[in-house]
Amino acid sequence: MKISVPHARRRRPRSPVLLAVAAATALSLLTSCAGAGELGGSGSTNLTVAIVANPQMKDAIQLSKQFTADHPDINLRFVTLPENEARAKITASVATQGGEYDIAMISNYETPQWAQNGWLTNLTPYMSASPDYDANDFVPSIRDSVSYQGGMYAAPFYGESSFLAYRKDLVAKAGLTMPAHPTWPQVAAMAAKLNDPSHGVSGICLRGLPGWGEVLAPLDTVINTYGGRWFDQKWNAQLTSPEVKQAVQFYVNTVQKYGEPGAAISGFSECVTQFSQGQVAMWYDATSMVSTIEDPANSKVAGKIGYAPAPVVKTPASGWLYTWALGIPSTSKNKEAAWQFIQWMTNKKYMTTVGSQLGWARVPPGSRLSTYQIPQYAAIAKPYAEATLSAMRAADQAHPTAEPVPYQGIQFVRIPEFQDLGTRVSQQIAAAIAGNITVDQALQQSQQYAETVGETYRQ
Repeated sequence: MKISVPHARRRRPRSPVLLAVAAATALSLLTSCAGAGELGGSGSTNLTVAIVANPQMKDAIQLSKQFTADHPDINLRFVTLPENEARAKITASVATQGGEYDIAMISNYETPQWAQNGWLTNLTPYMSASPDYDANDFVPSIRDSVSYQGGMYAAPFYGESSFLAYRKDLVAKAGLTMPAHPTWPQVAAMAAKLNDPSHGVSGICLRGLPGWGEVLAPLDTVINTYGGRWFDQKWNAQLTSPEVKQAVQFYVNTVQKYGEPGAAISGFSECVTQFSQGQVAMWYDATSMVSTIEDPANSKVAGKIGYAPAPVVKTPASGWLYTWALGIPSTSKNKEAAWQFIQWMTNKKYMTTVGSQLGWARVPPGSRLSTYQIPQYAAIAKPYAEATLSAMRAADQAHPTAEPVPYQGIQFVRIPEFQDLGTRVSQQIAAAIAGNITVDQALQQSQQYAETVGETYRQ
């Protein structure tokens, strides 16, 4: 999955919808920083770090006292936010050059676009000047996904694709066998047999929470493998095509019949909790789930889980590619100190620190190849290590669909407008999952949103 910015030959102005998001949230950035700490005294550097409130990131905050002990002249102030809120606020700050953050947690969706716009600092010179950092140790597809014109503009913290996790004990008890390469119809049939609400077990967990990075992440891979796409090669919206309708109807039906309670408000965090507590038989989601569901301290089902590739229909593979990474906005006045913290949080030594102090199951997966060579991690990761790396190798951001498309991205469309477009469409899908509207109604409205965006590219 080599990364290049779509239509890099012509620099597009920032999307009006993106600017609207920025304008709506910029003021709140100045007043609603969660997790803010006291600033340091004279002679010290204060770093504000915007970070997503996922389990691995919370571990980093817990361990950051070790960094400040070694760097007494650097004070850390964390802004910890849920994924949807983090995306909106970080985008608002960086796009408007607000300068609130010295370090921002971003993904491979934002990085190439923001690098092209000049909003991020090229980290390659810092990496090259840092002994033992070894940027070549990053998983190649992940490294490429946060690169632009030969430079890395973000340092991967963890990387992921997607796969299907399932309870081996429940599958065996039901007399079922998970196929080596399951299709979505096969998964739905298994979910029907595994669904046991009378005993508090749902057949499958699928995200339904609104957000372009929530419900649309798994759903887009289903649309892709069913032969659907967001736009054809001429930027005509395709959200009411037969292929998209079939995929979305399948997803909605499956989660309504066999999915978790409250599916329309369930995202990654809710699914990881329910699966870890033994309330779900199968879960299709990010491979990074293993840091929680295989941790005996946090999961009742650790050691009872099997893994299968992302289910398919018309494509040979359908797993996504994603990384949460750390970048330095070009507006930061503390770039050297910011790099010191990024280097600490994304280097090889950090992985062994997490493993030895918090547990090897909690090591951030999917970013560095060397992680899988650590004996202790290799031992506990044996059930899912190859499944994770295989999914990441198979993911192809440049060719995500059965039919050609003018954009890149698997679980997203890498254009600036997608943050707003994806959010609007996700709200329609969540309403359909909740039973408030039909799938046809959701897609008709979504098609109108997409047509507006497509028109700007046709022009």
